[in-house]
Amino acid sequence: QVQLVESGGGSVQAGGSLRLSCLVSEYIRSPYQMGWFRQAPGKEREGVASIRSDGTTLYGDSVRGRFTFSQDNAKNTLWLQIDSLKPEDSAMYYCAARPGYFGYSLNPDRYTSWGQGTQVTVSS
Repeated sequence: QVQLVESGGGSVQAGGSLRLSCLVSEYIRSPYQMGWFRQAPGKEREGVASIRSDGTTLYGDSVRGRFTFSQDNAKNTLWLQIDSLKPEDSAMYYCAARPGYFGYSLNPDRYTSWGQGTQVTVSS
């Protein structure tokens, strides 16, 4: 099973930016589905962005226009650029994968591999 390791989280002030990274343990051949999720204490895991193997992206309503999902297949790395951070963006952020499937989804049940998460804290 593919291993995922997130990094890049931290504490920032509202309006700031962060760039989260997800290192994938092996090259994933197309097709695949990759996603970024977040979970705040006491809340359900929320899908924020997804990408399919043709590069098409999907964003959640609360982050569209502020979050950008990109990938570098040669480096087995995914990025989530987060701009204009808000306090409500504070959460543990996870990357997830579903190798062998062509599509994108913000539903966490549609993924088979998960990282351990990286914490993002935004102060007002």
